[in-house]
Amino acid sequence: MGERNGRTVRDLRRGSRAAVLQRLYFAGPLSRQELGPATGLSSGSISNVVGDLVAEGLVEEAGAVDSDGGRPRTLLRVAPGHGCVIGIDVGETRVRAALFDLSLTEVALTERLLSRHVYDTDRIVRHILDAMADLLRDTGARPDRLLGVGIGVPGMVVPGADGHAVVHGQTIGWDAVPLEAVVRAEARIPAHVRVHVDNGAKTLGQAETWFGAGQGARDVAVALLGSGVGACIVKGGTLGGAVGGNSIEWGHTTVQVGGRRCRCGARGCLEAYVGAEAILERWYEAGGEAPDGDDETALAALIAAARPRSRGQRPDPAAATLLAETAEYLGAGVATLVNLFAPERILIGGWAGLLLGPALLPEVRGHAEAYALHYPAGRAAIELSRLGADAVTLGAATLPLADFLQRGGAAASDPSVQVRPTPVPPGTLRR
Repeated sequence: MGERNGRTVRDLRRGSRAAVLQRLYFAGPLSRQELGPATGLSSGSISNVVGDLVAEGLVEEAGAVDSDGGRPRTLLRVAPGHGCVIGIDVGETRVRAALFDLSLTEVALTERLLSRHVYDTDRIVRHILDAMADLLRDTGARPDRLLGVGIGVPGMVVPGADGHAVVHGQTIGWDAVPLEAVVRAEARIPAHVRVHVDNGAKTLGQAETWFGAGQGARDVAVALLGSGVGACIVKGGTLGGAVGGNSIEWGHTTVQVGGRRCRCGARGCLEAYVGAEAILERWYEAGGEAPDGDDETALAALIAAARPRSRGQRPDPAAATLLAETAEYLGAGVATLVNLFAPERILIGGWAGLLLGPALLPEVRGHAEAYALHYPAGRAAIELSRLGADAVTLGAATLPLADFLQRGGAAASDPSVQVRPTPVPPGTLRR
């Protein structure tokens, strides 16, 4: 195959397909005439690429618009029904999985509750595998139409010696768990289907910058508050389909020297003051009582006790004090994001963040302004995320979709696309 500047003709063709698909996905529907300036490709290249994509069923017509003095221009879009992706959120209270079409419209959802503070690796892997099988069976989706699987997890995700994603989740007792290789080896899906594993805060950030409150911003910090605390930093935006952002262990920055013991073993971590598990521990220590149920129910009861909505009902003093302290710690943590990364938007999400946010957001903004440097604080808008509690699941689904778009819609089984083997050495799972 001939080469141009070190790139083969196949590489150039895949790059052209990727440029068209990404532009149609993020800015479409568009006409062929609009695709040329938008992608920098010649009209001849656009004609060839679009012709191939339409013939493959990856691109379809989406109506027409009038043109100045000429024939109407046909609009094109990525075909939602060409394939499907699965997104999975391995949270600290449940495993939530959903199947999406290529427009990332949810087709089916399933979830499995986890035992409180028990993160048995084998059981979670079984939940993941069963959820994938259930989604494909219940929707009737053919496995060969599955374009990839994305999994968002707590903890740090790094490449292992074999190149597959390995999870280090210190707060949940995961030590170098080779999750990607295990799921890939045991899942009943075609061999070419890729499995992507990344930090849950990063998948939340990806979802919010693609579809939520981060749209249109170049520099965004997305905070995930659940049982624990994490964050994702997106610099330069993600238009074009790149999997943007880097997860950071924001929850394990120190806000109180010699402070409360964190789940990670250190003292004074931000997570020990604003994570839902830690907030509830402090509430129980203060004599608070919560109704039977999960942590979400308990946190909602605490907020209601501190900020009652009924007229004449007095706030519980201990609950009110606890929430005021939480707002200040969270504001100080947000100020750290402001000072270190100077984002133009800071989004607070996660199930606990979305419960706390409506009650605490004005106070958090005030404390963040007080603790941060004036110049970056004046540029940063602090808002709630918009995509709700399922945003990590949606974000996980963007991982295989972004990979598919970047490959120009080429199947991983294409001989020009290298697929890593997925050996799973015996005894590699750790609890």
